[in-house]
Amino acid sequence: MTFTLEEVRLSTYKARDAWWTVFLVDPVAGRLVVATANRTSITPNQLTWGAFVLGLGSAACFLMAEWVWLAAGAFLYHLSFVLDCMDGKIARLKGTGTVLGGWLDYVFDRIRVFTCTLALMGGQYRVSGQEVYLFLGVAVVFLDMLRYMDALQVGKVRRQMRQKLRKAIREASPADPAALTGGLPSGKPGLDADPDPDPDPDPDPDADDGEAVIRTARTVDLQQEFRSRFAWYLRIRDWLRDHRVRTHLVSGIEFQMAVFIVGPPAGGIIPVTVGAGALLLLFEVAIVYKLWLSSRDLARALAEIRRARPATVG
Repeated sequence: MTFTLEEVRLSTYKARDAWWTVFLVDPVAGRLVVATANRTSITPNQLTWGAFVLGLGSAACFLMAEWVWLAAGAFLYHLSFVLDCMDGKIARLKGTGTVLGGWLDYVFDRIRVFTCTLALMGGQYRVSGQEVYLFLGVAVVFLDMLRYMDALQVGKVRRQMRQKLRKAIREASPADPAALTGGLPSGKPGLDADPDPDPDPDPDPDADDGEAVIRTARTVDLQQEFRSRFAWYLRIRDWLRDHRVRTHLVSGIEFQMAVFIVGPPAGGIIPVTVGAGALLLLFEVAIVYKLWLSSRDLARALAEIRRARPATVG
């Protein structure tokens, strides 16, 4: 079977992804996937291992600390990330993904970040003697861990919110859930499907999964308060969605690229790392704030369902 670039785009590109991936990786990775899938028998796991080896090569370059090596390390890191994106695309395109492959992809990503951080910051400390690089190294590892742990927990909380609404709706009107449509906030229909498992837990805070729960032909909107407070933001969100970019503009991916690709060759490791870390924290706070607003919407929806119960069940 011969695959085309259009088939790769339709079957392997995520509906929304990090802007770095959309604009700087997918245009290259998509074409490489076409060539790899059509002309070789390379497996996703082999690409994962290749990305890991390139990541270790990037760390070795960073350790040298001189500008030419820093530039080489940045290039290898970006190439490693391209391969890292290709493995998932090949798996989705050919249907050859495995649980082990997803685990390898995730674990190797964390090892790559940790190793490159030690090499980059340790190399800079060795040649400069500035202790700030040691503190930056700790901060980078901590922020990378925080981002991915928070992403997993946010997804878990969203699923729990959906489950609570489903349970409340079933208990309030088990025979005729459609009877509960009156008086509840509504949103877009048909947005209750769980997302496909993704080894890169870096969700779009505006993703529809977890934000709405199906109720026959209508939905309970768990973004109602956020939309009412930040109506101006919806125009920005829609533009980003039209370009396949998720609204979480500084996530774990952008943070890594700033630290390992932008900062070293630009000669600005300290300011770039500090700036990217601050933006990452800002977006994490925004996600938690939005989740808190959704919890208020959930509480109101559950209260309205309980108030409606005597009229529908009694």
